[in-house]
Amino acid sequence: MKIQEFILNFIFKVSNQPVNLKDLLEANALLNEGMMIDPTKLNFKFKVFNSYLIYTLFCIAILVPMLIISHYFLTIIDFHISILSAIFVTACVFVGYDIFKIYTRKVISKKLLKKAWTLHFPYFAYEKYSKIAENIYNQAIKEEIPKNQLEQYVLEKIIQTQD
Repeated sequence: MKIQEFILNFIFKVSNQPVNLKDLLEANALLNEGMMIDPTKLNFKFKVFNSYLIYTLFCIAILVPMLIISHYFLTIIDFHISILSAIFVTACVFVGYDIFKIYTRKVISKKLLKKAWTLHFPYFAYEKYSKIAENIYNQAIKEEIPKNQLEQYVLEKIIQTQD
C-alpha cells in the first residue's frame, strides 16, 4: 500500500481545499454508476509527465525480463514473427497506458471521495450509505432542492432510512 500511495502522490496533485457537498454527492453518484469523475469535482489534477515516468518503469520491469527470456527463441525462428511480436508489444504498451491512466484515476477518485465523505458524513460509513446517498441525491435533483438546503435534505433522508 505504501508503494501505491507513493505512486498516487507522484502522479496526482491534490488540493488542500475541501470538496463541497454537491460535488461530493455528484461524484459519489458517478462512481457508483461506473462513470469517470471530473477531477475538478474532487480537487485533483493529473501530472502527465510523472505518469509517463511511472508507466515507463512498469513497462521496463515487465518487458525487459520478457525480452531476456524470449530473445533466444525469437532469433531462432523466422524474423517475421519477431516483427509481428514487436508490433503487438508496442500496441499493448500504448493501450496499456490508457488503461493505467483510467485505473489510477479511479483509485484516486475513490480515495478522495471516501476522505470527503468522512468530512461531510462522519457518522455514516461510506460502504453502507454511498448507494443510499446516491438515490437521495438523484431524488433531490428531481425535486430541485436548492443547494443551500441540500445537506439538510440528504441528512434527514439518510436518518429516515436508518429507522
